Order: sequence, then C-alpha cells, then structure tokens
Amino acid sequence: MESLSTLCYMEKDGCYLMLHRVMKKNDVNQDKWIGVGGHFEEGESPEECLLREVYEETGYTLTSFKFRGLVTFVSGSGETEYMSLFTADAFTGTQAACDEGVLEWVPKDRVWELNLWEGDRIFFRLIEENRPFFSLKLVYNGQGGLVSAALDGKPMELFDIRNEDGAKTGIVRERGVAHRDGSLHATSHIWIVRERPSSAGRPEEGPESPEAKPAPDYEVLLQKRSMEKDSYPGCYDISSAGHVAAGGGYLETALRELSEELGIAADAADLEPVGICAAYEEEMFDGKPFRDAERAQIYVYRKPVDIEKLTLQEEELDGVAWIGYEECLRMIREKDPLYCIREEEFLMLGNYLGYCADPAFML
Repeated sequence: MESLSTLCYMEKDGCYLMLHRVMKKNDVNQDKWIGVGGHFEEGESPEECLLREVYEETGYTLTSFKFRGLVTFVSGSGETEYMSLFTADAFTGTQAACDEGVLEWVPKDRVWELNLWEGDRIFFRLIEENRPFFSLKLVYNGQGGLVSAALDGKPMELFDIRNEDGAKTGIVRERGVAHRDGSLHATSHIWIVRERPSSAGRPEEGPESPEAKPAPDYEVLLQKRSMEKDSYPGCYDISSAGHVAAGGGYLETALRELSEELGIAADAADLEPVGICAAYEEEMFDGKPFRDAERAQIYVYRKPVDIEKLTLQEEELDGVAWIGYEECLRMIREKDPLYCIREEEFLMLGNYLGYCADPAFML
C-alpha cells in the first residue's frame, strides 16, 4: 500500500514548531515529536496539501515556505509513504489547539533531545546543513527500528549505538547523526607493522647482559587520508580503520577494511587483537560539529606488505608511508597537525610491541 503526505517544520525565533503525538489512539507516531502535515486529498499538489494541513493543525496560514526534499518511508509492515518535506519561515494567524497532539515551540538545539524517529534525525541534519533538495529513503523493520537509509540513491552508513561497556543499546543511527551527537559506536583499527629493514633490532643501552633482549625497532604503515574526507582531510592516520556497521562485528570489519582500503586479502588468523581503546574527540570541520565517541578494537598485522603493490581506495586515502614508531610518537606528542592519531591508542600499540621495556619512553 502506498500513500502521499507532507510534513512541515515551521521556524520562529530560533525554534521549530513541534507536535508531540499523544492524543490519537493506535497512532504509529505515538509519543514521537514530529512536524505538522498530513496526507494528500484527491487531486492536491504537495503545496496545496501543505497549506491545508498546516492551517487545520495549527491555525496558521503559511506565507513563505521551501520544498526541502522527498522522503520515502518503507514501514516494514506493508506500507510505503512518499512524504514531501518543507520548512516555513513566515505565516499569519493565531495558533490553535491540535486534536492530534500538543504543539510546542522548541529551540532548534533542543529538538535533538526529543523522542524522534531515527530517520527524522537524518533529515534534520540535512536541513541543518542546508543541503540542496534531496531524496532520502528510510526503511524500517516494522517495530520502529531503522534498517537502512539512502541519500540521493546512495546507501548511508548505519551504526549500532553502544553503552559504555560496549553492549548495544538497540538504537541504530546514521553516521552523520552519530558524529553530530557524539553517540558511542564501534570501530576496528588495524596497525600494519614491520621491523625496521636496516636492523633486526636496536641494542639496549647500559651494561650488556646475557638475558638482555634487543629493544624493539618497528615501523608502522600510515595512510594519508583523502582531502575529500569529512574529518581530518589530508592527515596521516592508522594503517586501516573503519566503522562497525549495524549488525556487524569487529573482526569482519577489520578484514573488510584491509581489503577495501589497501587491497590486502587477510585471514582472521593474520590479525592479532591488542585490546579496546575508548576515546572521545570534538572538532569542527567545514563549520559543522564533529563529535567522535568510539570503542575501537585494535589489531596488529605483521605479514609482509609491499606498498608499491597495494591497491588504494582512492575515495578514502591519497597514499601510504612507512614511519618509525618512535618518530611517529614524537609527531603525535608535538601535536603535528598532519597527524590525527590518538596518543593513548598509539601507546597501547607500543606497549604491545614491547616498547614498555623502557618505562621512561612511554611517558
């Protein structure tokens, strides 16, 4: 079954007019906060439906509005709805009571705290970023959970949102929304390492001892992020890394990222698990907030890698380079802007590789 509808977010004094759906029985939007609008009547255009529904639900007559996008909802229970999405910034009249819920002017920055559909968060983000007219497809599972999303025909990344202990909350959230809100999600980080080709290891300083072991002397492979990335463009980063997709796991993600980013066909046995590193970072990119809350599973990959024979994923990285572990740590500690590697994680890697033999080095 298919249906046509409109939805409008009216703006005034830095607020949106939100409708808290608490009055209708058997309402699919029960207790959710949405905009105002409704279904087409026979022969109506999107604009005619918009004007009529807004007046019926609020008492306002719109005098300035903008068609922002087309949203295709697949409910998971046999219904597909094609919704014309509008914003409006001018209107006349006196606000009236709505028989479908409670109308409230909510500051735009507080809207994100409301009980919203996860798909609504996506188009709120697109509106906030002044995205040109868009087509957004949202697929739900019939119980209110978001299954997939596509923007202008291209799939969007969805994450399982996690608790601090790593357990899934049951919320599936789109990547851009998760990074806007700082929602905790999972990633896999793979460090490709090799002993420095010029030596099998550095001799330790101090008196020689029969029990003394060569000090570690490793190089790590860094990728240079593409200038098209939405965060840290052009910076040196982890050998390979990626988000754990909704429903996915750490190991499968690590193997996928090695293949997609570098063309390395690894087996599970090739990856050495180091541990979990939890981190939070907050930055601004292109005038947009970027809040990254991760639980990253760290892996080490030691098999020989010839960087001249790698197949690089052009949209993700511009190149790769070997660098000594100690030199890289120095760059990180000096906060070189070309390096976007977290010191805590890099020290975890160093500890795993044996650099903790010299405690002063790790301080």
